[in-house]
Amino acid sequence: MSASSQAASPFVWYELMTTDLPAATRFYSSVLGWQTDAVDMGFPYTLVSAAGQQMGGMMSLPAEAAASGAQAAWSGYLGVTDCNAATAAAQAAGATVCSAPQDIPNIGRFATLMDPQGAVIVVFQDASSGAAPAASPPTNPGTVGWHELITADSAKAMDWYGQQFGWAATEAMDMGPMGMYRMFATGGTSAGGMMDRPPEMPVSAWLFYFNVEALDAALARVEGGGGKVCLGPHEVPGGSWIVNCTDPQGVMFALVAPKR
Repeated sequence: MSASSQAASPFVWYELMTTDLPAATRFYSSVLGWQTDAVDMGFPYTLVSAAGQQMGGMMSLPAEAAASGAQAAWSGYLGVTDCNAATAAAQAAGATVCSAPQDIPNIGRFATLMDPQGAVIVVFQDASSGAAPAASPPTNPGTVGWHELITADSAKAMDWYGQQFGWAATEAMDMGPMGMYRMFATGGTSAGGMMDRPPEMPVSAWLFYFNVEALDAALARVEGGGGKVCLGPHEVPGGSWIVNCTDPQGVMFALVAPKR
């Protein structure tokens, strides 16, 4: 599958694998105002809604995954029209298949991949439609407003995601010693950016920026709930404010707000 054979694949779902599901549910619900619903998927799974719309889920990191070295982390699902074809094309283009395509009964089909530079993504085919799933709302409080890939070679990564998922490179901003920040759009909508990872970051990873109404109040909730601020707050071009954090289980996430 390439950009020429499918529409652009947006992020459609966000999933946390954590070492303490009840604690993570309490933390993110407090920080982001989420509504949650515990369901049985054959294992405990917590559905997450923001502004009345489901946009993600949380689950415990499986013991076998932890034993093989997997870490608690957020991952993003990309909506595709054909999970098998997307997986095969990504693998042919250098991705590693971490889990082969499999069905979620009555929901869809997914596969977990590692891109050629080591960042994890999930491809997802909706069972209810032949079309790729729609993107989550990008501005509502509690939803993801920005997607950032921190990787070994952002120029090569931009080309790869463009070829595999139809993303369009848009602006590039020179950040001096930190290199270029390369922004991309999915389906004509600005969706995120890519940058080269610093020497102290050992692996490539996606970082998701959750929308909050005001940054300082949200940071008080982060720290009050046992999370930590790692970087920021910083004002970015356009006037928004961002901060990078870890949750009480050590998982990286970020916040973005229109004001302090």
